[in-house]
This record gives sequence, structure tokens and C-alpha cells, in this order.
Amino acid sequence: MARLRASTATSAGGIVVRYQGETPQLVVGCRRRDRDIVTWTLPKGTPDPGETREQTAVREVQEETGLEVRIRRPFDSIEYTFVQRGTRIHKTVHYYLMDETGGDLDRHDHEFESVRWIDFEEAQGLLTFETERALVARAAAAIEGPHEDESSRATGSIAPAGHGA
Repeated sequence: MARLRASTATSAGGIVVRYQGETPQLVVGCRRRDRDIVTWTLPKGTPDPGETREQTAVREVQEETGLEVRIRRPFDSIEYTFVQRGTRIHKTVHYYLMDETGGDLDRHDHEFESVRWIDFEEAQGLLTFETERALVARAAAAIEGPHEDESSRATGSIAPAGHGA
């Protein structure tokens, strides 16, 4: 049996957060993998030459969701391995917590078949990959922190004003 070549890859993406009343929501997208197979995932993508991780995350989220976003703060990374064209690829994806600042989900690009807001609690039953389900669970816990006001924005607290524990 032929040995697989090994490679590494890096991507960046975002967990875009908004609130419907007191309920935190995030954006997810559906990719068609085959005629009968879809995956629900977070927006992410590969850096263009010369881009920082932050620039990649913002660009990819904007392209894949149609939303305009800003980074709240770096969040966490996930790692996984897959095989593509005879190469075993170890991939690291760096995620950022983000806020929607404008845009429209109907303007998402072709990479997602559909894009929608879901409650954080729905993510465990909808997201396809365990690494992303665990990431979103950690994000849900992080946004349930102390109330944010103008002074906590400067210190990096992430729960919007009026939301939190």
C-alpha cells in the first residue's frame, strides 16, 4: 500500500454572535458535499498571500455569509486531519468571536448553499463536526460572562450590554 504524503494547512474563521432578545445566536452555513450529503459548518477559509489571520477571518466570514463583521477578540483553534488527493493534511483553524455590523445573509457566496442564524443551543444538534460543536459550546460559555459596558469593551469582556450571567 502506498504511503500518503503529509502536509499542513491553516485557515481562519469566525463565530459571529448576535442576540434575539436575551438569546445568543450564531451564523452557520450548509455545504453540499454530494447529491445526498450536506454539512453544517462555521464560516472559515484559507489565507490569501500576505493576509493576517484576522484579515482572513473577516474576509472569509464576509464572503461566505454575506455579513459585514468586526472581530471582538481571538477565541480558540481547532485541529483535524483529512486526506485529499493522496495527501494526509493536518489542518489548524483559528477562530475569532465576531459581531455583525451590517450585510445580508442573502448575499453569501457560492461556497455555502444556505446560511442562517441559529440559537447556540441548536448548534450541538446541527453542526456536522464534533470539533466545531465543542468550539461552539466553549464560545457559548464564554459569552455568558459578565455584563459588558463601555469600560469592559476596553478590557476585552465579550458579553454585550444587557446580556450575561
